[in-house]
Amino acid sequence: MDATGLKDRAEAWLRADPDPDTVAELRGVLARGAEADLADRFAMDLEFGTAGMRGVLGAGPNRMNRAVVRRTTLGLARYLKATVPDVTRRGVVVGRDGRRLSAEFAEDTAAVLAAEGIPVHVFPGLVPTPLVAFATLHLGAAAGIIVTASHNPPEYNGYKVYWGNGAQIIPPHDKGIAAEIARAGPVDGIRLLAPDAARAQGLWRDLPDSVGEAYLEAISRLRVHGRGSSTLRLVYTAMHGVGGVWMERALAHAGFTQVHRVAEQAQPDGTFPTVRFPNPEEPGAMDLSIATARRVNADLVLAHDPDADRLAAMVRTPEGGLRMLTGNEVGVLLGHYVLAQGPKGGATPYVVSTIVSSTQLGDIAAQLGAAYDEVLTGFKWIANRALVREREEAVRFVFGYEEAIGYCVGTVTRDKDGIGAALVFADLAAWCEAQGTTVLGYLEDIQRRFGLYVSGQRNFTFPGAEGVQTMARIMASLREASPERLGEWTVTRIRDYLPGGALPSSNVLAFEVEGGGRVTARPSGTEPKIKYYFELKETPGAGEPVQAARVRAEARLQRFIDAFLAFARERGQPEVGT
Repeated sequence: MDATGLKDRAEAWLRADPDPDTVAELRGVLARGAEADLADRFAMDLEFGTAGMRGVLGAGPNRMNRAVVRRTTLGLARYLKATVPDVTRRGVVVGRDGRRLSAEFAEDTAAVLAAEGIPVHVFPGLVPTPLVAFATLHLGAAAGIIVTASHNPPEYNGYKVYWGNGAQIIPPHDKGIAAEIARAGPVDGIRLLAPDAARAQGLWRDLPDSVGEAYLEAISRLRVHGRGSSTLRLVYTAMHGVGGVWMERALAHAGFTQVHRVAEQAQPDGTFPTVRFPNPEEPGAMDLSIATARRVNADLVLAHDPDADRLAAMVRTPEGGLRMLTGNEVGVLLGHYVLAQGPKGGATPYVVSTIVSSTQLGDIAAQLGAAYDEVLTGFKWIANRALVREREEAVRFVFGYEEAIGYCVGTVTRDKDGIGAALVFADLAAWCEAQGTTVLGYLEDIQRRFGLYVSGQRNFTFPGAEGVQTMARIMASLREASPERLGEWTVTRIRDYLPGGALPSSNVLAFEVEGGGRVTARPSGTEPKIKYYFELKETPGAGEPVQAARVRAEARLQRFIDAFLAFARERGQPEVGT
């Protein structure tokens, strides 16, 4: 699109935009003649996909704003009415987090749905994402919507959709909704039904506290040990998000009496004043948690991202320090715990992980007699695959995880649930305490029996439309001339997921190497990043301390990472990233 076309599209946007703030913002862009900024806002639309949509707040179709939310909701409403015959009886759940404009986006969402004759079940206050996932199932709704940007920086917001089965949407629903959005027309032609008028017509139903109570009761039943602890010292941070009150209530009900909050991050605040990037995995995000844990001599630190669908855990070491567990380590601990210590009998227990997570859960499942699947990255694939296998086979889903600190225990939700997972992880820690061991001791027992798997990740950021093209070139170059060796490792298999087959098509490449290792390359679905995931397996020697084997494994892993990145640079990978 040339400069004239961009300006014409911007002027048309101004005439229809319902938000005076974004109108003023866009007028400023036009007055400055900021062509690159204008192109980034108007050369493309914010894509609606299987995770809904997420983007930077601002004016234009490639930003998150009230106009985009209204058009998206109209498209969703029309698709629901075309594909779900009883949607006007079942309705749609609507919730929001504490980010900037979340309240306005949620109200616009509900108002558009109500105007289309679809009842909305609205959470009147701030809620974590898992509660919306739960409520969609609990109420038998046709869909659920949560306004959130999860762990993204403060300038972002987003719009996440659940189908009536409680899971995130997958094809063909994403394409069908996107097509309806494209046909929605100018935003000033979209009808809205104001909250009071919608309530009067029975189309706006404020959800009672009993829905939250039902959720807390349901996750309480996920515990295996079930006895809490009066001596285990826990630190918890909500990371300026909306999980705090729910997590603290769940822990108190479960009998954990020594819970210390990170006070500076306890209240919802969409500006995230103590962290630039409110993701527990990011450098510096856990600094206040570490300080609190040192002050109270904590045994365990639990951290959520702002919408509380992800969980990070830090544990006390034998030397008295604190160690952050990787997403794979938490996944292996929870997976082994529910398989080895959970209820026995009945249908075969079933666990699921992803193609970028550790392969160790699959090895554990095989040895413990559980069913296992490995799916594409994203909890939408975990949940929907589990629903298919439960319907077609005598299996019982007990756990799923992805290495990006997302976990789901049981079927209370059909998406990752940081609150439910945190409660079960605290239960695991209390069980370890009752057995006279620690979380790290339990992890070492698993590693000695099933192998020591070490993993790492390298991310490279390429923002804007140009960045999308750069990432496409990188993936194409990796396909053109795949390596036979990576340093000291022989490549034994190359898996290209783009053609599809057993799994849906996805722009992912995996290079498997001798000895049980692999590196997987993929562009992120929610951030302007290309990501490389690395894993190697080490076998501790007889009588060898696991820590000694870990030091050796970490050194090998670093050589593996260096070898692959050298190969990637040869294939045109720019020298940027984290």
